[in-house]
Amino acid sequence: MALPKLKTPTYEFELPSTGEKIKYRPFLVKEQKILMMATESEDEREIKDSIVNIINACTFKKIEPLSLPMFDIELLFLKIRGKSVGDKIELNLLCPDDGETTVAATLNIEDIGIKNHKNHTNVIDINENVKIYMRYPTLDDMFGMTSIDTTEVEQILKMIKRCINEIHDGETVHNKIDMSESDLDEFIDSFTTEQFEKLTDFFETMPKMTHVIEVTNPNTKKKGEVIIEGIQSFFE
Repeated sequence: MALPKLKTPTYEFELPSTGEKIKYRPFLVKEQKILMMATESEDEREIKDSIVNIINACTFKKIEPLSLPMFDIELLFLKIRGKSVGDKIELNLLCPDDGETTVAATLNIEDIGIKNHKNHTNVIDINENVKIYMRYPTLDDMFGMTSIDTTEVEQILKMIKRCINEIHDGETVHNKIDMSESDLDEFIDSFTTEQFEKLTDFFETMPKMTHVIEVTNPNTKKKGEVIIEGIQSFFE
């Protein structure tokens, strides 16, 4: 006699970047096992692959996780996680006043959203003729970005080059696919400090999944705020 087939509920999620509404379901035990093993391994590639596979399965393969902005994927993944194992996440947070003491905190997934900056734009005016059209970082871009072998400046430059989508020079449009690494290096090296800051501002003001938690240091009794930002905060 065949065992009963269980029905899985479905929910609706609106992608912050486009407003498109998609259906999703909770992840199943077999998928949770994969995520737990990846988390325990602390291997960034395994964690990324498990997130991609879970989102693919739980959205019925209606979206491509590696092509969407990171903030879309972060919030969607947490929504899936909330419907799967509960909306509460237990975190150990470092008290900002001494940088040593950790305290336990409970985070409600329903309280987390996307922070938008009112002056943000993905079109960067370099001068009267040259404009750069940026794309938002994806899951592929973000994971593996930090490395002990690279400096913070090198990481910033790497992300900028990854996220340049088009360069408009008057009526001439240069597409990313036609740009070589050396051409991009030479182009960016020719910027003034002010022009370069316009590019870094794009990343500083772009939409982010962020939440602030107030903590109290049990030793000093001082209150402080801890910013939870990005999906990697939930794998530490």
